[in-house]
Amino acid sequence: MYRFLLTPRWWGINVFVLLAVPFCVFMGSWQLGRFEDRVQDHRTAGEQAASAKTAPTRPLAELLPVDQATSGAQATATGRYGKQLLVPDRELDGERGYYVLTLLRTDGGKALPVVRGWLPGDADPAKVPAAPAGEVTVTGALQASESPGQGGLPAGQTSAISSASLVNLVSYDVYDAWVTLDRADGGMKAVPATAAQGTGLDLKAFQNLGYTGEWFVFAGFVVFMWFRLLRREAEFVRDAELGLVPDEAPAEPAGQTPAGTSAP
Repeated sequence: MYRFLLTPRWWGINVFVLLAVPFCVFMGSWQLGRFEDRVQDHRTAGEQAASAKTAPTRPLAELLPVDQATSGAQATATGRYGKQLLVPDRELDGERGYYVLTLLRTDGGKALPVVRGWLPGDADPAKVPAAPAGEVTVTGALQASESPGQGGLPAGQTSAISSASLVNLVSYDVYDAWVTLDRADGGMKAVPATAAQGTGLDLKAFQNLGYTGEWFVFAGFVVFMWFRLLRREAEFVRDAELGLVPDEAPAEPAGQTPAGTSAP
């Protein structure tokens, strides 16, 4: 009954199934591995953030460039405050407000973006306390530059703490990093450090988990369809052997009129 499996048609079907199922399982396992890697990165980032709060403070130059290992580390830098900008639409403790960002010009000539604190409401320069004058030494959590934001904001504001954006607003070089002060000055709230990009259980992580399920479902669907086609073909062969498959009606010879009808 199953000799039809040796036909060219079924050889093609069988080869496709033998290739498709392992491929789907491999892709599902790979996506699952990506999800597990992101979970581990998230766990490591949390542990690193907790240990960074008690770790010794290190000079800024020793922690650059910012990566997953140095993000959140306590950095210190010395310089003089210069240009000040406001970063609107930033939430803290579920309340909408804005960051106060001041550029610290270091002895090396570059400027370090420093988030001095957070204030509630709409960005208003009149409510922002003045930056300390003279030479200051700041200590805070090191953060990587954000992705450049959108333009169109009023003068004195920036949508992202990005060196690529800030370098267009000042006449001096800017570090590709920024720090958020451990203790905000002027009565502002301190902005907590965030985990490095790509280390959280974000949408991409759960996309990997969703793709895992999809690939395994595809593998199961291929097997299900193969068994369904096999059963259908076997039933057809069995019916044919029992004479249950009706023969096609013979075609009438050309020009012959069927019985019981008259020629026009």
